[in-house]
Amino acid sequence: MKKIFLLAIFLLILGFGLEQQEKIKQLYETYILNVPSHIELTDKNEYYRNINYSFVQNTTNFFPKSKQDILNIYYTIINSGKQNFSFYCKKDYKNCLNDVKELANDQTKLSYLNNFVHPYNNFKNIQTEYDILGKITIKITKSYTEDQIQIINKKLNEIENNLNLKNTTTITKMKKIHDYIINNSQYDYIRSEQNITTYQSDIAYGPLIEGYGICGGYADAMALFLERLQIQNIKISSEKHVWNAVNIDKNWYHIDLTWDDPVTADHSQVLEDKFFFINTNQLLNQEPNEHNFNQTIYQELNQ
Repeated sequence: MKKIFLLAIFLLILGFGLEQQEKIKQLYETYILNVPSHIELTDKNEYYRNINYSFVQNTTNFFPKSKQDILNIYYTIINSGKQNFSFYCKKDYKNCLNDVKELANDQTKLSYLNNFVHPYNNFKNIQTEYDILGKITIKITKSYTEDQIQIINKKLNEIENNLNLKNTTTITKMKKIHDYIINNSQYDYIRSEQNITTYQSDIAYGPLIEGYGICGGYADAMALFLERLQIQNIKISSEKHVWNAVNIDKNWYHIDLTWDDPVTADHSQVLEDKFFFINTNQLLNQEPNEHNFNQTIYQELNQ
């Protein structure tokens, strides 16, 4: 029956003009290949950020026509908190599947997307599946479990109440949070130097709940507070390091808790503020190696 229907479509295509042929092709995709004519991303979670950047933007178009479209689709799915979502390559984008495969295998570029979304929407693992019909399915494993989120949020409420962040300036609020995290956690040098995982120090659970963090954990912890204060922020990553950036009065500044919590020879606690609320020139003048970030990714930070 399907072969007869395909033959009928072929004969119709021969007998009609270009406009009618295109309509018949759309019918073929919809009813034979089961390709939808329209896709919507609904049920965005509460951590969705309605913000666009130079590197990547939210999209409502799930039929890509370029590499940037594909990148925007991945970003939008991750940003929305979805764990499973499908989109389609259309026939007029000849290299679509190859471009999807290229991005799916580029873990560095995918990891950048985590830096532009809320930490609770960060992925721990992301898989891409595709078929010969052009259907692309993204499957995401989140960095945070629901239980961890509940525990962390309870701790954030407690810390905010104790720090008395009301009726003070934005800079003062950020400094109090910066100091609290550093004073109540220590750098997980065993994980960093010996690759031994004892604590969940790469996410906010480590410094906020367990008292140990590495750069990813420090940055996530700071980002969670910044979100609650409704301060626009992203994470910046270089080849070896991660830290925070904030947008205050349309200007971007860096905050690096890891470098303000230096590892000493005797592992004693030290609190510094050399890397608190500084611009890009100041950052790179102080430490140009681990902070040598890709300025084509983070164009907002170019100064």
